[in-house]
Amino acid sequence: MHNSSGDGPESPAAVNGAFCVWLMGLSASGKTTLAQLLAQALARRGFKVEVLDGDIMRTTLSKGLGFTSGDRVTNLRRIAAMAQNLVHQQVVTIVAAICPYHEIREEVRATIGKYIEVYLNCPLEVCISRDPKGLYRQALAGEIQHFTGIDDVFDTPVRPDIEVTTHGEAPEASLARILRKLADLRHIAAEPAAPPEPIGETTVPPQLTRRLAR
Repeated sequence: MHNSSGDGPESPAAVNGAFCVWLMGLSASGKTTLAQLLAQALARRGFKVEVLDGDIMRTTLSKGLGFTSGDRVTNLRRIAAMAQNLVHQQVVTIVAAICPYHEIREEVRATIGKYIEVYLNCPLEVCISRDPKGLYRQALAGEIQHFTGIDDVFDTPVRPDIEVTTHGEAPEASLARILRKLADLRHIAAEPAAPPEPIGETTVPPQLTRRLAR
């Protein structure tokens, strides 16, 4: 878990209402990286932010659970309950967890309420090539069972609120897309428009200036 507190006596979350952003996608699709960037961006805006990372949750809240579909659902229900509690406490909550099945996605959406589903669309072959923790290598060798994308399904999200293609754009571009959508959905204030470029001043010849002053 990660916590960032907004500066000032009252955070915007207390004014506009906190919400949960759930980043879902295959392992190595970029969920943790994007969660950290989003948390930093929202904290800079003054929000109180908490990140619930699925991998960390498995070593704490869901320690002892395996990767069967039943254990996955139990883990996700626990994360959703924690996210709901944080949102009720006016903490903007970012979840980074695979969430592979249609049914549990609808369940966590209903549980949390103020919920924004973000699908990190990254092809399996790209995730396998990244494999920062060596999990795909172990799954392909049969050393890990029920691994999402290899011998367990990942249902393509049918109605994500936001979709980003993490294999085709930089994390910062995905972040900007998410922030724009959160503003469109009125969860955060839109960034102020950039001021127009100043028009170059016309230099008045001193002779004309003297004539005008007469």
